[in-house]
Amino acid sequence: MGLDPGLRRLALGTLLAAYSGPVPPDWAVDLVADGLAGHTLFGTNVHDPAQVAATTATLREGRADVLIAIDEEGGDVTRLAHATGSPYPGNAALGAIGDVALTRRVYEAIGLELAGLGITVNLAPTVDVNTADENPVIGTRSFGADPVRVAAHSAAAVAGLQASGVAACAKHFPGHGATVADSHHELPTVDVPLDLLRRRDLPPFAAVVAAGAQAVMTAHIRVPALTGTGPATFSRAVLVDLLRTEYGFTGAVITDALEMKGASVAAGGVGPAAVRALAAGADLLCIGAKVDAGLVEHVAAEIVAALEDGQLDRARVEEAAGRAATLAAWTRAATRPPAGGGTDLGYAAARRAVRIEGVLTELDRPLVVQLHAASTIAEGRVPWGLGPHLAGAEEIRAVAAETDADTLRRFAGDRPIVLVGRHLHRLPGGPELVTALAAEHPVTVVEMGWPAQWRPAGVRAFVTTYGASHANGRAAAEALGLAG
Repeated sequence: MGLDPGLRRLALGTLLAAYSGPVPPDWAVDLVADGLAGHTLFGTNVHDPAQVAATTATLREGRADVLIAIDEEGGDVTRLAHATGSPYPGNAALGAIGDVALTRRVYEAIGLELAGLGITVNLAPTVDVNTADENPVIGTRSFGADPVRVAAHSAAAVAGLQASGVAACAKHFPGHGATVADSHHELPTVDVPLDLLRRRDLPPFAAVVAAGAQAVMTAHIRVPALTGTGPATFSRAVLVDLLRTEYGFTGAVITDALEMKGASVAAGGVGPAAVRALAAGADLLCIGAKVDAGLVEHVAAEIVAALEDGQLDRARVEEAAGRAATLAAWTRAATRPPAGGGTDLGYAAARRAVRIEGVLTELDRPLVVQLHAASTIAEGRVPWGLGPHLAGAEEIRAVAAETDADTLRRFAGDRPIVLVGRHLHRLPGGPELVTALAAEHPVTVVEMGWPAQWRPAGVRAFVTTYGASHANGRAAAEALGLAG
């Protein structure tokens, strides 16, 4: 026997699916017509602006109010510019500048670009307070380590995005910034008292709720004081008691991708994770990036089965689908001002974020060495570094742990060396290579990751960009006098 059509439609109304490739397959559009809440676009869905606009138009043929979401944070996380790097600095750079009006303008510019392509929900901003220098998944996606500063910029980002007519989704509640594990791969734990969470991690979420954020995304993290042994995504104490009752949030609660190990392993699969998230108070379930028609139908069937056997209350699922529909209605009714600011604004902002410690001297025709650094799943394989912006300087790529300082010195000859890296302090072999080079050769370091306290002895200058976007790379090359 097939699924009850009414219950299937109800279940689909809580799901954000995805698909592969630049053209929506027929099943993706058919499911929208059947009641699917919407789709999330990833880098594989993006080739160029005209193609993205055609994509969103095709999805609307299924249903006019379909939700079309994307992770367009600027900085290190971009889908629209995944082939080149974002023309906007990310949150760490904006937080370092400290100009909340600029943050609002940057996010409004991002929102206007999304709106012009037919995208209605931005799964941004990241409002986590990054208090762990070793955080492998947040880092430069955060506005900083100070809750007051992060709260002010988070509210400005939400206001800017939503002024463009694109719904903001603040993430990752109740705060992913103190973790030293990546929830894409495992379930991180933040074992702190609730009063510390309220002082350190939660102020930005209070700020975005007050700013009218249309959506908040859950974190697949364990906070024993609140969630017990499971993740926040499955915790009614987090999603209802804390977010809705204490903080007064009335918008849509969107889960982080349920395919992530922090959720799927804890629940025993994506389907059971969907049921547990709905029961806890989530409204829109982001399935993930690797999705096909079979997986969507499987998750819908799990939800229907849970409704039929009493695991899920029908009124709870109707509430969730209703909030998804309310979000869709907001996006249709939102006014969209004419585009303005644009990428020039992003490059100008990135220049303001650059910080230089030491003196930039004798950098005529240096050897630029970019040290390999792995990307997170959130970032994806997006180009970064100074390479596209250099004029008259040779650049090579190297793996720190496999590079001999003496060999690199001989190759450089009488040229100074500019070492470019991301999170150099935790890169295997990175600190040792920098120290060995600087002991006998003029070295300038460009740090394009999270600005930790580590500073190598003996370097001529230490340049911090607070991010590795295309805009950050150009800003660094200009600061060094190496840009074309």
